[in-house]
Amino acid sequence: MDRARIQELHFITPIGNVPSILQHGILCHRDAATKAHASIAMPEVQAIRATVRVPDGTPRGRPLHSYANLYVHARNPMMYVRSSQHESTCVLRISPNVLDLPGTVIADGNAGSRGGYTLFAPMPAGLDALDPDLVLSRYWTSPTGDYFNYCERKRKRCAEVLVPDRVPPEYVIGAWVSGEVARVALLAASFKLPITIDPDMFFR
Repeated sequence: MDRARIQELHFITPIGNVPSILQHGILCHRDAATKAHASIAMPEVQAIRATVRVPDGTPRGRPLHSYANLYVHARNPMMYVRSSQHESTCVLRISPNVLDLPGTVIADGNAGSRGGYTLFAPMPAGLDALDPDLVLSRYWTSPTGDYFNYCERKRKRCAEVLVPDRVPPEYVIGAWVSGEVARVALLAASFKLPITIDPDMFFR
């Protein structure tokens, strides 16, 4: 994928977490567990991700839960599953400059995918490995109706950018919300960056 196509990265979060994110940044799963926060993650998915190690040049690799994870695009299967929570959820817009942070790794699909199909690579090789026609596609259904093709498209639609430990708060450049209810809630959370209403992002 051409880097110019990535104008921003995305982090899906309950609006209630935003004040902490603006203070501490987007924390990895390991460090977020030490602070009070709301989670939209599915426990069974996190149990799988807890077993994944990301190649980082060391013999065993680094635990996936020690990376803050961003989506290349938030209108994906994860958002679809959580779309009923749209009024209490926002998508934080993250500057693509995080791609240049030391140790950042690109996953060409869901980093917690079963079967070890996901490729992990640092910049710029990781970005080169992304298939923009799948990562940025509007839908991930298989045009042939083939189940395995569907699973592969779904995996790739959840491509991730993995940043060691945390994404500093200064990389947050704005937010997407589904409507006026979420916008008001985000303003009440002392969010002063640009807010854009886009129901389609949240499958509304």
